[in-house]
Amino acid sequence: MVNRKETNLDGVKAMARTLLYTDINKTAYSPMIVQHPFTNTGFTMVMRNGEPQCIDITADSNALHEWRKMVCQQIDSSKSAFEIYMMTNKPYGMTFLKYAAHHLSKKDFSQILADAWIRSENPNDDPNLSQAKLLSLFQSAEPSHLMSQDELNTLKDLDSTVTVYRGVTSFNAKNVKALSWTLDRSVAEWFASRFDEDGTVYQAQIDKSHIYAYFDGRNESEVIVDPKYLMDITESESMDNSFDITM
Repeated sequence: MVNRKETNLDGVKAMARTLLYTDINKTAYSPMIVQHPFTNTGFTMVMRNGEPQCIDITADSNALHEWRKMVCQQIDSSKSAFEIYMMTNKPYGMTFLKYAAHHLSKKDFSQILADAWIRSENPNDDPNLSQAKLLSLFQSAEPSHLMSQDELNTLKDLDSTVTVYRGVTSFNAKNVKALSWTLDRSVAEWFASRFDEDGTVYQAQIDKSHIYAYFDGRNESEVIVDPKYLMDITESESMDNSFDITM
């Protein structure tokens, strides 16, 4: 649970520095592309003798030390937890929140959760957070800081039982009962057909009391639900026939 009234900014900074000193994970495209909480590339610019210089932090331990020192200074000079969070590599936003949560006020926690979820390409399959942990984050959030007023109003105006949709491809076909669904069938159809795939659209019912958020920041009419309360999940095909599935 997140119960702090004020954020412990020093605690957030200490946690961020710990993430900074984790290993740089190389990829098949390194040094151009790497995986790390604070960078997605092995190349970075530093100032040397008053001149900008490009360095490769994957190949030179001195360059890596220099980069980390520079980022540490940026972390230490930050005025808010959100400012530090915005320094992170997008795929690691939810990881940052996971470890920073107990240092954050409910307001800061909720605002970072909303932004990290929307920025992430596929938060439902984040390897660093289980589905139960993801759900607990939303259960701990303050709705008035998690959503805009328009989003709050939309959620409030939903019927007591809501029809939701989810589009999947071969990439996430095993994760139908996820947190992320949409109120707009056309959005689900887009997700089912992206990457030039002929995916599947699922339809389900859920009680509004088990919807924790509504987000429209990406025009996706997204709802965050407790998957165990999804009812009557059906696989909808392009033809008129559909059939129940057992999850």
